[in-house]
Amino acid sequence: MIPISLPNGAVPLDHWGLIRASGPDAVKFLQSQLTSDVAALGPDRAQLSAYCSAKGRMQASFVIWQPTSEEVLLACSASVLAATLKRLSMFVLRSRCKLTDGGPQRRLHGAVGAHATTLIGETPVWGTRAIPGGTLVRLPDVQGIARALTEVAATTVADPALALDAWRLLEVRSGVPLVEAATAEQFVPQMLNYEVVGGVDFGKGCYPGQEVVARSQYRGTIKRRMFLFECDLPMQAGQEVFHSLDAGQPAGMVVNAAPLPDHAGSAALVEVKLSTLGDGNLHLGAPDGARLRLGTLPYALPCEASLSA
Repeated sequence: MIPISLPNGAVPLDHWGLIRASGPDAVKFLQSQLTSDVAALGPDRAQLSAYCSAKGRMQASFVIWQPTSEEVLLACSASVLAATLKRLSMFVLRSRCKLTDGGPQRRLHGAVGAHATTLIGETPVWGTRAIPGGTLVRLPDVQGIARALTEVAATTVADPALALDAWRLLEVRSGVPLVEAATAEQFVPQMLNYEVVGGVDFGKGCYPGQEVVARSQYRGTIKRRMFLFECDLPMQAGQEVFHSLDAGQPAGMVVNAAPLPDHAGSAALVEVKLSTLGDGNLHLGAPDGARLRLGTLPYALPCEASLSA
């Protein structure tokens, strides 16, 4: 992989949005709708989570945290916020829970490098702590670079400023996917390694699509996984990829993408058939498109032992 320079600073995350769930039943309601154990949150812990269709396909992915006992915040792609908010609201019914767009009152920022380290302090990975005007969530480091997600009422944060592309590249290389409008309802969580990174709790009980997700897990039927790739051309979410030995049908789809430094192409998380990782090559957009180069995720996958056998 092309190495990352050491970025430092903070950037408004305009590609993210924020849903606010408030009321005495906020945690209980979300527990019945999302893939993670929302009841285990508490004031000092964040989680990954997902909202699935009845067919187990991810409609949105989240970083969630609980600033107060009657409030949960769900950070997701801005491109799926409106549709997700509308659909979740359909099931509130008599629950004492109100769902609103939290963006007008709060704004998400990403902090990276030395700036993030200063803000993080002793906060553990996926830990949260109160900061003036909001909350900080410590995200996993990427190649030794510290990262934090901050939610504040103010519209600006202190310098130094960071380019959004630098943050997006760290998002991609973290191996934690963000479901966008172009990929909504395309994947069951395991296709995006979501159970590996902590976004699915298999002991928490029912939620939409739970039977499909559980069956995929315990019957070992996952034949597709998400991997990190690089390419000499720009990539974007929703683009199909093709395999050189099976040109008649797509072999996978780009989940998230970001430019590499110095116009050296792009990096992307790409969901592909496991069978395509042997002989032949993967190509962007068409069987004769730009070739994809397989990178290394920062975590191991359950399928890797069989692939190397």
